[in-house]
Formats: sequence, C-alpha cells, structure tokens
Amino acid sequence: MTETPAEIEKASFRSDVTVELVKHSAADSDVLWAARVSTAGEQSLEEITKDPERSKGLINFLMRDRHGSPFEHNSMTFFISAPIFVFREFMRHRVGWSYNEESGRYRRLEPVFYVPGEARKLVQQGRPGKYEFVEGTPAQHELTGRVMEDAYRHAYEAYQEMLAAGVAREVARAVLPVGLFSSMYATCNARSLMHFLGLRTQHEQAAVPSFPQREIEMVGERMEAHWAGLMPLTHAAFNANGRVAP
Repeated sequence: MTETPAEIEKASFRSDVTVELVKHSAADSDVLWAARVSTAGEQSLEEITKDPERSKGLINFLMRDRHGSPFEHNSMTFFISAPIFVFREFMRHRVGWSYNEESGRYRRLEPVFYVPGEARKLVQQGRPGKYEFVEGTPAQHELTGRVMEDAYRHAYEAYQEMLAAGVAREVARAVLPVGLFSSMYATCNARSLMHFLGLRTQHEQAAVPSFPQREIEMVGERMEAHWAGLMPLTHAAFNANGRVAP
C-alpha cells in the first residue's frame, strides 16, 4: 500500500527522556511476608496488613546478607520514551524483565530525534577501561547539534520517500538512525530493578563503581524515583548496603 502523507512531516528534537509508572503492585510489606513464610508458614500472611516500619531491620538484613528472592514478589510496569540506542542497552537486562516496544513494521515512526543537551559531556578521554567524559567546547556542542539534526532530517526524508513510493515500512525503516525516539513498556520486580540500577547509574553510596552511558542513566534515575516512592524501606536498604542487588 502506498502511503501519501498530506505534507512532509518535520523532524523535532529533544534531549530528555520520559518514564511513567503505569501500573504497580509493590510495597515493602511484599518483602516481609515473602521472607517470613520460611519460618511462620501461613502466619506470614499477617504481614500483609502490618506496618512494615516495624520490620525494616529484617529488610536490611535480607539486603545485607543477599537473601534476594523476597524482593521478587512485586511488580512495576513503566512506559518509557527514549532513543533507540537506550533500548538496545536495556535488552542486556533479561532476567526478571519483560519488554514490549513499538514496531516500525506496523506503524509509521514519528520524526522525533535525540540531540544531547548542553549538560551532556561530549568528549571521551583515556583508553578503554580507564577513560572519562569531560565537557565539550561551545563549538563542539554547536557542531554536534547541527550535524545530528541535518543527518536526522535527511534520513527521515528518505524514509518518507520510500513509504510514498509503496515500500513496506519494515524495509523503509532501515534508513532511520538509533537516535530516533521509541517507546516501550518495561515490567520488572524490585530485585531486577536493583540489578539494573547497580549497573546503569552512578551513585556516591555504590560499593561497586559503574560507568553507564548518560542517556540510560537518565532513564534509570527516573525509574528509581518511582520505585523509591513505592518501597522506601527497601530503597533505603539498597543504598545503605552499597547499591548491590541481593
């Protein structure tokens, strides 16, 4: 089927990411009843209605000694909008995660592209395994924005040209860059999220240093903020014990 848009869509550019918590079943009490079944059996159900503040020491013990399975009995579903290259890094996290992403086979992809903001460090110094990122110069920021935007516009014009000529979406999408924004649902539990955060965020309380790409760290920071509101005792124990997933 030939696609004939009424007018050429113009590209738009953004430097942020968005993370929305769309559904959840997650509370600190979930950790407690899951842990106490080992010693209390059916009486562990009483923990569902108890104030978890009374048992925050147990949560800290489980985190410290890495008894991880009680942290799996919960669920959070996020709707994330980010550049495609962020999602390709996301797919490295497979245990405890479920993903569904928008498809370029079934819908026309919107011309929304990522351009780094002024705060994004541009220059990599040092050798692999021992490098750092530093601020770019105003000229480097201007160059990066201008070149990226020009490349994105040309790529999307080529995409639209092929669609208008009747080329299938799944073929035409091949010209689009990984800076294109996509969206997906990502579902996880607290244990799998902690593992993600331990690798994909930098934090002063982390016992093991991590060196994530800034864009996926931005997503991680927003997910962590949602999770911290749902499970504050678990989040505090995670930080207090070096941000290492149990």
